[in-house]
Amino acid sequence: MHHRLPPLNALRAFEAAARHLSFTRAALELNVTPAAVSHQIKALEDSVGGALFVRLTRALRLTDRGRAALPALSEGFERLSEAAKIMTGGAETGVFTISTAPAFAAKWLVARLDNFQDSNPGIKVRIDASIALVDLRRDGVDVAIRYGGGVYPGHSTDRLSDEEVFPVCSPKLMNGPNPLNSPEDLVHHILLHAGYAADDPTYPEWRMWLKSAGVTQVDWRKGPEFSHESMAVQAAIEGHGVALVNTTLVKDDLASGALVRPFDLGMPTAFAYYLVIPTETLDRPDIKAFRKWLLDAIVD
Repeated sequence: MHHRLPPLNALRAFEAAARHLSFTRAALELNVTPAAVSHQIKALEDSVGGALFVRLTRALRLTDRGRAALPALSEGFERLSEAAKIMTGGAETGVFTISTAPAFAAKWLVARLDNFQDSNPGIKVRIDASIALVDLRRDGVDVAIRYGGGVYPGHSTDRLSDEEVFPVCSPKLMNGPNPLNSPEDLVHHILLHAGYAADDPTYPEWRMWLKSAGVTQVDWRKGPEFSHESMAVQAAIEGHGVALVNTTLVKDDLASGALVRPFDLGMPTAFAYYLVIPTETLDRPDIKAFRKWLLDAIVD
């Protein structure tokens, strides 16, 4: 019987961090945040029942078991890459794969994709909506849309938008039994939390926003937490509470009236959405077409 393997994404995060002896450099290689790498490695350590790194104040060091596992794991990923190339040798060509976070796909990209397809009927698009760690070169991904700090060595990046975080809610909450006339009125409402935003250290959570608004009587911890921002947005649309989300994800819902901003106060975040492309493929015709379309569409 085959031994049950730990999650592949966790193994990939460990292999990158072990090679670099740095969560930050591993995150840059994998196009994710250092927090995402740290979460994956902690889950892997829990799975295997022991530490793989010694975490020092300003450095990382491999434990004996981590050091022993690294060569075989690196070789394993190389062999997987070779096998994937063999398997796809006779597969369908011309598929253009876009890797993006589920929230961005659901709340922005999917609604506009027909416009790109109408202008580029010869490009068959595949959306890989996942928070999984992705290596654009190794995993057959053509472009990625990432929420992060914008530093992706070896890749071309375009900042897609400046992000601001603010509360949103259904219009019916504005006129209900406890209308939202001021931030203090949140004491009567459920707060909806986007848990995935914790990977962004600059992302204001409810505690920070309430403090900025000068509100002290609202329990910022109350209310459900959602793993993806799009679920918090949908809960707000359905009137289940007030969500604290960023500009891009609610642009369409604010325009349609499905959501409103009950208060003017917003807080900027240093992170933003970026289009990430390997530098060596930047001049490929399909990638040039998608890049131009995306940069035009994001400002509309």
